[in-house]
Amino acid sequence: MALYRRSQVFRRHSIAVLYPSDNLKNPSPTSPLIINPFQYSSSSSDHDNYIHTPNSKKSLTFYSPHSSRIEILGFQQVLHFSTLANSEEKKNHEQQKPSWVDTYLPQRIRPYAHLARLDKPIGTWLLAWPCMWSIALAAPQGSLPDVKMMTLFGCGALLLRGAGCTINDLLDRDIDTKVERTRSRPVASGVLTPFQGLTFLGVQLLLGLGILLQLNNYSRILGASSLLLVFSYPLMKRWTFWPQAYLGLTFNWGALLGWAAIQGSIDPSVVLPLYASGVFWTLVYDTIYAHQDKEDDLKVGVKSTALRFGDSTKEWISGFGLACISSLALSGVNADIGWPYYAFLTAASGQLAWQIWTVDLSSRADCNRKFNSNKWFGAFVFGGILFGRLL
Repeated sequence: MALYRRSQVFRRHSIAVLYPSDNLKNPSPTSPLIINPFQYSSSSSDHDNYIHTPNSKKSLTFYSPHSSRIEILGFQQVLHFSTLANSEEKKNHEQQKPSWVDTYLPQRIRPYAHLARLDKPIGTWLLAWPCMWSIALAAPQGSLPDVKMMTLFGCGALLLRGAGCTINDLLDRDIDTKVERTRSRPVASGVLTPFQGLTFLGVQLLLGLGILLQLNNYSRILGASSLLLVFSYPLMKRWTFWPQAYLGLTFNWGALLGWAAIQGSIDPSVVLPLYASGVFWTLVYDTIYAHQDKEDDLKVGVKSTALRFGDSTKEWISGFGLACISSLALSGVNADIGWPYYAFLTAASGQLAWQIWTVDLSSRADCNRKFNSNKWFGAFVFGGILFGRLL
């Protein structure tokens, strides 16, 4: 009996990447077989065609392109990717307009700005929103959040996100050269040396320390304790299929820190559900993001939830989305926040559901669009907390 059997509709210019494995939970993508089903199907007849891989006697059965269907026998995991080689999507990807960094900054500064991802602010938004949620939630009922504290945390998010990107690029420079989306990064491309990257990281961390010292002692200790997560996160994709969960623990530390900066301690009944909501949110948006690189990740042997979930991705991230909204609701109830919070939370739920239901996981461009849309999810939640505290 075949270990795996699946029917799937393939569009034109699609490829299947297949690899035999003895364990679904621990696939071995060392020698993936990449096939174009239309290349092996006869256009003049409907008979089946069989292909044998070099490493396995198991065969694949392809139906003719008239039905545009494929039957796969004897393989335990199948990933479907859209080819960029002959598509307009790749042309658009390669011919992106120069960012403001390339247009306005001096040439000597540009590589450092790219290293800190100043041209891609979505990461700063995703890091800043949990901080802003927490600061606003810690405000007394009927009051606006502390503007000075929000400004400090906004600057801190910009610096810490940039430092995290620098650490990531230094540790991943050998991997980045093998991935289409990352091979042009400053360290991977050789525009900056590792020593220059380390020097820049030192500057980023010193500036971040200056912001941390503006907070109370409790917050200083809590903030410094996140550095272990920040430095170890880039290594996770080498060891586990769940680096996105680890990123969630790292990226949402501000949900703990923001409350502590206002109150001088944390209230677990409010802050822990808020932190958990951020972790689940990260699992949604970063799994979508990881689908951009799944083909290259297979080739270089790194792991992600996109590879772990495969065709079940939407079911998994739907569950994470539900857990995110439930945790946000629990945090609001425990904080005794006003009714506008739940109205905004309903809108945020709709935004998250729209992402999950409409994302085309085989399209890098659409995955990137949905990923970037998460700044609006964060804004809906913040708006709910703001008005829930005021009314």
